[in-house]
Amino acid sequence: MDGNTIQILIAMVIYMAAVIFIGVYYAKRANKSSEEYYLGGRSLGPWVTAMSAEASDMSGWLLMGLPGVAYWCGLADAAWTSIGLAVGTYFNWLIVSKRLRRYSVRANNSITLPEFFSNRFREQKKVIMTISAVFILIFFTVYASSCFVTCGKLFATLFGLNYKVMMIIGAVFVLLYTALGGFLAESASDFMQAIVMIIALSVIVIIGVVSAGGVGAVINNANDIPGFLEFFGIASPTTVEVDGTMVQQVADGKPLFGEAGKYGLLTIASTMAWGLGYFGMPQVLLRFMAIRKEDELKRSRRIAMIWVVISLAVAVFIGIIGRQLFPIEHLTKASAENIFITLATSSLPAILAGFVMAGILAATISSSDSYLLIAASAFAKNIFQGVFKKDASDKQVMRISRLTLLLLAIVGVVIALDENSVIFQIVSFAWAGFGATFGPIMLFSLFWKRTTRAGAIAGMLSGGAMVFIWKLLISKLGGAFAIYELLPAFIISCIFIVIVSLVTEKPSAEIEADFEAVKAGRVEG
Repeated sequence: MDGNTIQILIAMVIYMAAVIFIGVYYAKRANKSSEEYYLGGRSLGPWVTAMSAEASDMSGWLLMGLPGVAYWCGLADAAWTSIGLAVGTYFNWLIVSKRLRRYSVRANNSITLPEFFSNRFREQKKVIMTISAVFILIFFTVYASSCFVTCGKLFATLFGLNYKVMMIIGAVFVLLYTALGGFLAESASDFMQAIVMIIALSVIVIIGVVSAGGVGAVINNANDIPGFLEFFGIASPTTVEVDGTMVQQVADGKPLFGEAGKYGLLTIASTMAWGLGYFGMPQVLLRFMAIRKEDELKRSRRIAMIWVVISLAVAVFIGIIGRQLFPIEHLTKASAENIFITLATSSLPAILAGFVMAGILAATISSSDSYLLIAASAFAKNIFQGVFKKDASDKQVMRISRLTLLLLAIVGVVIALDENSVIFQIVSFAWAGFGATFGPIMLFSLFWKRTTRAGAIAGMLSGGAMVFIWKLLISKLGGAFAIYELLPAFIISCIFIVIVSLVTEKPSAEIEADFEAVKAGRVEG
């Protein structure tokens, strides 16, 4: 390693030491009980609630995946996705947060999402709980793998080391940290990481604009590429297949692009459908349940929205800046996701670049620990204790939880072994899975009294299954069928919930009483 690389490594080690300190600090409290471990005893303040929710939500995708999309094909895809996410964030905080916080307490003090759904419908046989837990295990394992890919790409790019070795080391660190501190450590470190992420993005975009010769120069360069800076068009890199990978062609030191593609209303609706995913995103919904006071959610919403809008806008612009400064540096879709790293290491002193790189690490840790913790709780708390061993002690649940963490991490590592994996594509599939499985039933559970247990089961199964069916089969037909799988799966889930609920016996008087009490703002019976 040369001197600059060593400085980058030192800065990142300092950051990682701070993260470990937070985990150790909260470890004792986290291990008092499963409620403390999984939900932090409902003690989060408004700032930690907001910032940890967004940091765990955005992950390394914000610093690598989104700029990579903008770098590769221009503004439209990245911008409409960001707009959908911003709108979804706002409405999730506005209409879901307070009622879920209240309802989760009313529903027998539920501390996990599967537990809330099960208690909401007062089910004796834990079918909803089991289905919810299984889908969480599936999609969060995929999600965690995207974070491991980020770790591998980061260290392989920075230090020229083997991708697979670096990816596995990153996964081991995340695993140990998550097992140690639980939800409180995760939320506290996520708060810090949200700050690091937005600072890192802001620093890079400012320095990038200066290096490029100003905003005008960046825009002029983007306008020279057909469709690159359009909201209703999209750039089309000219590619050829090399060893199974599509590589952009270069002529006279410039990347080649074909004619601009069309970006119609159906594509826009499909892309903005990313916003629907928020209603079913466990790592965000848990923060609503964990805040100490319902009244503090309004302040959290404002904090979250400011962070989200700034971060998304800056991340997109970084990709556009990158196309001017490093037009032929990244010639594959997977490589394009390294543009943030390239900008940071080329424009900052090594020690500062290290702290900026810690922003990527921050994003990755803040998400992967959330994913693994929620997935482990889904099995240990909801399947092991909820179905198989109802008299299991807290210690047994915690032991099973940590064993589950290990197994999930191993599966996530296996999925992430391919270094050509595109982070954006992995995240988009898992996002669709959660959005379609849990989003509709969350909204109907909170706002439609007539929703039945059978309707809830039908909605989750149809939504989750349609994500796979649409992605793997229907989308291959192309044309109008090539839309993002979340949109049709979300609609199908809603339809099943309504129809099945209407043709089955209405909820019991006790369930309706719970609903009316929560609607009226009461928690106690």
